[in-house]
Amino acid sequence: MDGPDYYIPAAALGVALAFKLPGMLRDWRDPLLRSVCALLVLAACTFFFAAPPTIAAVNRITGVPNFSAPLVYCILTAFSASCLVLLVNWRGGPPQETRRVSARWVVGYGVAVVLLIVLFLLGDAPEERLRDLDTYYATTPYIREMIVLYLIAHSVAAVGMTALCWRWSLQVRGWLRGGLVIIVCGSLFNLAYGVSKFSAVFARWAGHDWDALSTLAAPPLASVGALLSAIGFILPLVGQRLSDTWHDWAAYRRLGTLWRELRATSAPGTPTVRISFFSPVELRVTQRESDIHDGLLQLDPYFDRGLRASAYEEAVAAGAAPREAQAVADAAMVAAALRARAADPEGEIISSAQAYTSEAAQGPRDLVRMSLALRHSPVVAAVRVRAARSESGTR
Repeated sequence: MDGPDYYIPAAALGVALAFKLPGMLRDWRDPLLRSVCALLVLAACTFFFAAPPTIAAVNRITGVPNFSAPLVYCILTAFSASCLVLLVNWRGGPPQETRRVSARWVVGYGVAVVLLIVLFLLGDAPEERLRDLDTYYATTPYIREMIVLYLIAHSVAAVGMTALCWRWSLQVRGWLRGGLVIIVCGSLFNLAYGVSKFSAVFARWAGHDWDALSTLAAPPLASVGALLSAIGFILPLVGQRLSDTWHDWAAYRRLGTLWRELRATSAPGTPTVRISFFSPVELRVTQRESDIHDGLLQLDPYFDRGLRASAYEEAVAAGAAPREAQAVADAAMVAAALRARAADPEGEIISSAQAYTSEAAQGPRDLVRMSLALRHSPVVAAVRVRAARSESGTR
């Protein structure tokens, strides 16, 4: 693997981090957001500092041969810890227990990082090795222990992530399950990376040359594993957000029929609240629902409970479920009220009404279903026809 093979994933993870940073700055106390951002930072750093050009540059800048080795090993160990901490915060549970378990992983892997640095300082690695340090110094005192320690820390995290995420994936569905399955795949790649490295190191101890496993097979496995793990953690968060946004836009669009018909009956000069073009869809849905409720209140004197009850019976007889029949009945009542309001341009019924029936406030309605029924229901269409005939017969 060459420089671009490392730098491109690092840049992609940096872009993902840029999208997550605003949310973390708004709610920096959220341990889940902090864990996600930490994982993205460490994953990007793993790719960036493990690239051979970066390794050579760091060694040259520091003036220490193979200084990049403990640096990359420490970053990779910290990345393994961040995966475990994020999984703990992601799964949730009692806050105290979550913090306790997270602290244990952080302390354990923090100790491993310190030991990696100490072992490098105690060892002697004078010849720079950009790609095969693990096998070249596999028998060097202290450097040997440093290599084994980082491989153990990385493999323990891979095994733990695989087992925990697989068990969890069997209990959930949707985006979360997809993310967990991807994490399992990434952890298996990370585990394969550890197996390849261990095999090459053990072969050196036995006097054999399996260096190709360490220099050719292991780096792509680690890159794919780190990338998949990061994607698996991000996917449920981003996917759920996209799914929620999609549902909000669908609700906004489906409310259009009911909203337009009610707005058409509004009195001239009725104030409207304008929102920015860049306003979030949640605000747009809230405003449209508010406009609909205002319109229903204005139609309140024209509502016919008897018509609503008969429309409900018709819908049930046509095979509609109770919830669907309720929406059809409400839509039919609104359709008839709209005709009655149009036939009363002077508002005589409103001015002569002794009291409101409060039909518009008899509990929450499924506005989306009402809007769809207003447009598509045969029962509502039949009510419109009867109302039109009744209106023409009174002229």
